[in-house]
Amino acid sequence: MAYERESEVARTAARAAGEILLRHYQTGTTEWQKSADNPVTLADLESEREIVCRLRENFPNDCILSEESARDPERGAVRRVWIVDPMDGTKEFVSRIPEFAISIALVADGIPIVGVIHNPTVGIEVSAVSGGGTYRNGERTRVSRCSDLAQAVVIASRSEIGRGEFKAYEGWFRELRPVGSIAWKLACIAGGDADLNVSVAPKNEWDVCAGDLLVREAGGIYCAFDGGRRRYNQPNTLIAVGMAAGPPALVTAFGRRWQQAQNPLSPTAAPADSC
Repeated sequence: MAYERESEVARTAARAAGEILLRHYQTGTTEWQKSADNPVTLADLESEREIVCRLRENFPNDCILSEESARDPERGAVRRVWIVDPMDGTKEFVSRIPEFAISIALVADGIPIVGVIHNPTVGIEVSAVSGGGTYRNGERTRVSRCSDLAQAVVIASRSEIGRGEFKAYEGWFRELRPVGSIAWKLACIAGGDADLNVSVAPKNEWDVCAGDLLVREAGGIYCAFDGGRRRYNQPNTLIAVGMAAGPPALVTAFGRRWQQAQNPLSPTAAPADSC
């Protein structure tokens, strides 16, 4: 299988980092604020150190883009870049909500080709290799079969819901369920645990890169509300637009309704084909 070694190293690194996070989660850790409402902990840094050391040891010619500190300046000039979040969902971790995860992805020419998301508190690992399908703890998994937006169970950011950012979508879905880490939400979508993920706030590449691959290899799509697809390892890592993940028909239905809501007088259109 192509990228078998890369996948094995990524999954092994995620498990080792998971043990670090679990130890801090159980015994307590040191935390501080990187910026307003943006915590970081000693667990984040130790997890990153473990992952980066393993990646550099096994793939010394690849570059790394990681949330906390490992950001190779030459990454824009190489084909292969590892994009890492050593812990997505630090606010949940600090609040002792078991909805955080490690996210590791390998991109080639901007496209994710290897991905793993690991939540150590529930013992779930979701992984994928381009063209090889998505697996949860070794078992093949697929996105939901739901295609009716009115019947969809949507998982979204607890913070975004709390800030009232989903009031514009009231009545669109059967259920709106708060879940923590965006990486973990994408893993849940890839596993069919919910029908659709909608995120409206800005996020970074390391938050979603692995999840993008997991969703796609599970038969779904992950794209902007207007249908645009992200290419990764960009100079600006921030993804400022709203994004949706789930079965193609459901994401398309959401995109159509969103576009109509933006301009009720214009004809309803499907999201762009690039998704």
